[in-house]
Amino acid sequence: MTEKSMARQSGGQYAYEELKRRVLELELEPGARLYEPQLASDLDISRTPLREALRRLIAENLLEQHATGGVFVPRLDARDISELYEVRAALESMMAATASRKATPENVADLDGIVARNAALVSFADDAMDLGKTLHAKIGAIADNSWALRLHEQVANQMARYRVFTNHTQERRDQALADHGKIVEAIRDRDAERAAAIAHSHVLDARDEALRAIGNDLA
Repeated sequence: MTEKSMARQSGGQYAYEELKRRVLELELEPGARLYEPQLASDLDISRTPLREALRRLIAENLLEQHATGGVFVPRLDARDISELYEVRAALESMMAATASRKATPENVADLDGIVARNAALVSFADDAMDLGKTLHAKIGAIADNSWALRLHEQVANQMARYRVFTNHTQERRDQALADHGKIVEAIRDRDAERAAAIAHSHVLDARDEALRAIGNDLA
């Protein structure tokens, strides 16, 4: 690989990661059109690696290319929320049930530690959200279903734009923390049915909160 092609690849990866972050963190406004000259100048890269990054993001459905050729940030969409969270609920439910059958005492101790940190930081939205993600990732690792983990990662990438709306109130963060404790308790008790039911309900409650928040935001 030549030095020029390596630089182009590096620039394309940087543009991909930075634009993805801006889309997922809502720095790029939903519905906004993206203009290549402006983006290239903003990111300080040439148009070729920028176009490679845009193509990747379009393929991942994190950007949209309209029939006119324009590239847009997808709008926040209630149907997307419902469908994504319903798929995630099925995956989380399955992984919680599987984890309850596979978990070792050391695994349960790790989950208890995550919940304890969640409780200590539940007043802080970003920390609470990160620890929730850590808990669900640990449950997924215990379940150790490679296909479920791959599908969950794909869904999680699409859901990232909406997750901020699910824990923006203290009431919702407290409820999520309580759910996390109940899921871990069911895993400790090796109660697969209870773990699955709580995990499923937990995700659908997050869906409902996101739908309410998006509805208010778009009203």
